[in-house]
Amino acid sequence: MQEPSAIRKVAFLGDYLPRKCGIATFTTDLRCAVAAELPGTQCLVVPVNDREGGYEYPAEVRFEIAEQDLLSYLRAADFLNITDVDVVCVEHEFGIFGGPAGSHVLALLRELRMPIVTTLHTVLREPNAEQRRVMRELIRLSTRLVVMAERGRALLLEVYQAPMAKIDLIPHGIPNMPFADPNYFKDEFGVAGKQVLLTFGLLSPNKGIEFALRALPDIIRGFPNVVYIVLGQTHPNLLRDEGEAYRLSLERLAKDLGVQKNVVFFNRFVELEELMRFIGAADIYLTPYLTESQITSGTLAYAFGAGNAVVSTPYWHAAELLTAERGKLVPFRDAPAIAGAVRELLHDEPLRHLMRKNAYKLGRDMVWSRVAQLYVKSFEQARHDHSFVGRKSSPIKTLDEQPGQLPEMKLDHLFRMSDSTGIFQHASFTVPNFHEGYCTDDNARALVLATMLHRLGQGSPRLSEQAATYAAFLNHAFDRERGRFRNFMSFDRRWLEEVGSEDCQGHALWALGLCVAQAGQGSFQMLAAQLFEQALPVAAEFTSPRAWAFTLIGIDEYLRRLSGDRRANQIRESLTAKLLQRYADAATAEWQWFEEMVSYTNAKLPHALILSGRCMNDAAMLETGLKTLRWLIKIQTSDAGSLRPVGSNGFYPRGKERALFDQQPIEAQATVSACIEAYHATGDMVWVAEARRAFEWFLGRNDLGLALYDPGTGGCRDGLHVDRVSQNQGAESTLAFLLALAEMQALQNTLTSFKEPPGE
Repeated sequence: MQEPSAIRKVAFLGDYLPRKCGIATFTTDLRCAVAAELPGTQCLVVPVNDREGGYEYPAEVRFEIAEQDLLSYLRAADFLNITDVDVVCVEHEFGIFGGPAGSHVLALLRELRMPIVTTLHTVLREPNAEQRRVMRELIRLSTRLVVMAERGRALLLEVYQAPMAKIDLIPHGIPNMPFADPNYFKDEFGVAGKQVLLTFGLLSPNKGIEFALRALPDIIRGFPNVVYIVLGQTHPNLLRDEGEAYRLSLERLAKDLGVQKNVVFFNRFVELEELMRFIGAADIYLTPYLTESQITSGTLAYAFGAGNAVVSTPYWHAAELLTAERGKLVPFRDAPAIAGAVRELLHDEPLRHLMRKNAYKLGRDMVWSRVAQLYVKSFEQARHDHSFVGRKSSPIKTLDEQPGQLPEMKLDHLFRMSDSTGIFQHASFTVPNFHEGYCTDDNARALVLATMLHRLGQGSPRLSEQAATYAAFLNHAFDRERGRFRNFMSFDRRWLEEVGSEDCQGHALWALGLCVAQAGQGSFQMLAAQLFEQALPVAAEFTSPRAWAFTLIGIDEYLRRLSGDRRANQIRESLTAKLLQRYADAATAEWQWFEEMVSYTNAKLPHALILSGRCMNDAAMLETGLKTLRWLIKIQTSDAGSLRPVGSNGFYPRGKERALFDQQPIEAQATVSACIEAYHATGDMVWVAEARRAFEWFLGRNDLGLALYDPGTGGCRDGLHVDRVSQNQGAESTLAFLLALAEMQALQNTLTSFKEPPGE
């Protein structure tokens, strides 16, 4: 093996202080430890920013990544390749990188020419499909994999079939502090003469602190001088979404239990030196986490390695660490058990000190200097493995290998067309047309767009506010007695009809299903679920194939979240059967379609069958969807090879001439969406090419060679006439373009992040 000095430059990729999170602390500590172990080596950092403007980083930070910007990851890869880094050390946690299940980081790793050592801070026993796919690719791209507990190694082998030879077991690093009597530190915090219990870390409901509080009355009866210190600020994500509700609930609970005089909350993020003094003052460290599936806990490692006696629930890291009289394990969510364990340790001082000594002794193998040595060994092995396997020598790509350039997602016109009621239907040029009012169709599409952008990580406070307005419009539009949505509303907020169209109902169900599937929506998600449940049954009686299709797409999204809903599954089976029967009744060898006319939003019909066939594991249904989409694309392709949507000025009746104009943006968007779904179902890159061709219709690859997308406003013109482009930029057209752009961005992210097509 080469001497460690052969490593000239190491890059650390992950969160970094002063960002306040556990990964940032770990990355900072690891980088400092490796720099001390290899004094002649440059240790630079590439952090991921979760907010615009980033943080006030120290000098070792050389390049910053915007969490949700895929191109930012690719530029970081270029930087690391150009600066000739020897090893990249990745700190991986699903939630810190952009893209579905943090998949954006894969795009960066795929471009690197040097070995990659990835520390897995989370290894899930039951990943969802996206998490499994990301983990599989991460394992493939990494030269070495680091886990911090034996359980992590076992899960990598059992769940992900990772190569055993790739895995290194390196414990979580800890500061090296002397073994000291807690009384030495207690004066500093005003708790001299008291028994101190401590929990520290970013506060969130999964920490189980409420069960420690419920244990206190029983503890205090035997030890009235006990003080329970809860150290740490609320987790930034929880603070953003819910404010201090969790902390306040803990404070109320302490008062309700009558233990407020024995509880201290320190609501701040403390630096390492102060943290170690808090740990030093503790007689017992409490870690009452609620579930077992935590493979690593930095707070546990710190307290344990410093020689604290620990009482913990048996999550994976604790169950592995707190054996052989190094701590006490208690059942999950069991306040009496916590109280009994604490009372025993406070009463039995020899046992408590034995646990402290045993923990401190094992902790000497966890100090950062030792951990750094193990990482350097892993780096060296990675360089050897990388040289043996070989890697591409040049990051230069030909045009067909590069991700296609897409327009910027510009929402100016969307916001211009929206007010506190909803989105207006039509525009006179680029100005909202108040006279035509609003409709549920467009507000549903606008809600779909807002949810898609949130999923892409492109949300904003203004978009979230407007999304709530679109959802409120749907809620108001719904007639609960009829189970139907009204559609058209005048500018003075009067409904212009008693019952909306079946297609309107389908659009609403599509939007609501998508909202239900989107994680992190809270009460917004609950409203969507209630409306979806009430609005779905009537769709089973509809006669419009397009209403069926929109409903099926909404059902698919809904079932991603609530797969056990029997009624939703039954209605999906019924609607797909109806759509297949329509095809069987109308189709011939020359006319492979569902109706006697190819009319509007056509690609949604094959889209619904492709999607449902894939999710229902029905090969015949999937093939019917693919076959009809191929036929539709064939008849909608011009001699020049561009998309030529069936014109709305007459459509295309069987056996008659098809209308060439007016071509509508919604047709191009539906084609983009269906082709992307066909790619996800088959992995065939032909469908990617078709989606791109359909999208380019908006940009000028059409019969007139004129762009319908307006980069100045972010809007889209209403249609392609025989001699010109419409100059009006209404809601349907603008939303069609923005939806197509959002779907193309998601597709491009997938293609850039993953080597294998879906399902492989």
